Amino acid sequence: MSKDITNKKILITGGLGFIGSNLTRRLVERGNTITVVDSLIPEYGGNLRNLQDIQDKITVSFSDVRDVQAINNLIKGHDYLFNLAGQTSHLDSMHDPITDLDINAKAQLSILEACRKSNPEIRVVFASTRQIYGKPKYLPVNEKHPQNPVDVNGINKIAGEQYHILYQKVYGIASSVLRLTNTYGSRMRIKDARQTFLGIWIRNLLEGKPIQVFGDGKQRRDYNYVEDVLDALLIAATEENAVGKVYNLGAPDPLSLEDTAKIMCQQIEGGDYQMIPFPEDRKAIDVGDFICDYSTFRDQFRWEPKVSFEEGIQRSLEYFRSEIEHYI
Repeated sequence: MSKDITNKKILITGGLGFIGSNLTRRLVERGNTITVVDSLIPEYGGNLRNLQDIQDKITVSFSDVRDVQAINNLIKGHDYLFNLAGQTSHLDSMHDPITDLDINAKAQLSILEACRKSNPEIRVVFASTRQIYGKPKYLPVNEKHPQNPVDVNGINKIAGEQYHILYQKVYGIASSVLRLTNTYGSRMRIKDARQTFLGIWIRNLLEGKPIQVFGDGKQRRDYNYVEDVLDALLIAATEENAVGKVYNLGAPDPLSLEDTAKIMCQQIEGGDYQMIPFPEDRKAIDVGDFICDYSTFRDQFRWEPKVSFEEGIQRSLEYFRSEIEHYI
């Protein structure tokens, strides 16, 4: 069940990125006043193209969430904060753990401190990740599953989550947390695999190169099309029962990586994939099969993904066919 927010003042961190820009577009259509915050650091997902056609309808602040003074000023006067800014690359978090700590943990604390001091009535939704669970002990993985991350990114995301829940309990900052799985769609980062492997797979297909599937390709994943994730974000922001809670998102139709590649290749004439051995740096942090149990969120708020993987990939490829020059 999708919810709407209308005629409100909304702050979106990471708003020039993949999910943030799609959310901005939907909220602008509903007559909201949007301020987008993005540092446009090249390694992350921000891209001016994502909001170029509606730039006159929004305010963009080229600030970094690590800039305490900027965040203090930006938080004031907003009804909602969609806290989507983050370092998402698992490999980057291992190569540069201190930066990951600063963005995914320390900056989250600064944001919540700004809320406490300058806008305690604000409604906050924090985007977390299924990466916090690590290698599953059972499938599907529900919210009670032990948290045992295989990389620095997962550890810092746990801290970010815990700060939001703590500030809700202690200071009454109305926060909710969504743990996202493999989100994909228009405006995602396809330059490399920093956001999700699906990005580089889309790029390779459109450039006539084979998709590379690591290992035996039997590892299963679940995927959420971005529009379904936007529905979930809006539910989390507007439902009183979501305050102080953490929820998994997921999908009812998990696929093996090889089947994922096959579906994607069918969408492009001459599309092909190849199986290759796991690169050592990725093998060390691979979690094998991963399927989220999203039944708590589904049962409580009647949210169910509407877009199948086949349809979502079709839409994504259609978008990037005409836009690829702006994303590589």
